[in-house]
Amino acid sequence: QVQLVESGGGLVQAGGSLRLSCAGSGSTFSTYAVGWYRQAPGKQRELVASITSGGRTNYADSVKGRFTIGRENANNTAYLQMDSLKPEDTAVYYCNAKTVYRESWGQGTQVTVSS
Repeated sequence: QVQLVESGGGLVQAGGSLRLSCAGSGSTFSTYAVGWYRQAPGKQRELVASITSGGRTNYADSVKGRFTIGRENANNTAYLQMDSLKPEDTAVYYCNAKTVYRESWGQGTQVTVSS
């Protein structure tokens, strides 16, 4: 089972950018679909963006045109480039990796967008 470690969160002003990274352990990372989720205080965890092992991407309507998900299988990493950030993007962001048989979560990284 792959282990995941997120990095890149922080505090940014509205309109700014952040890039989150998700480092996966093990040689099978490329076979996992990867998703970025977020959870704001008092709200349910929601899917922000996902990318299949083949590179097909999907985005929540709230982030389309602002966020970009990608992966670098040679380095066992996935990323979430977040541009034009809004205060409502403030949340803990989690990396998720899954196949039909396995699923892993990272520990989360805080993103705070000030107005």
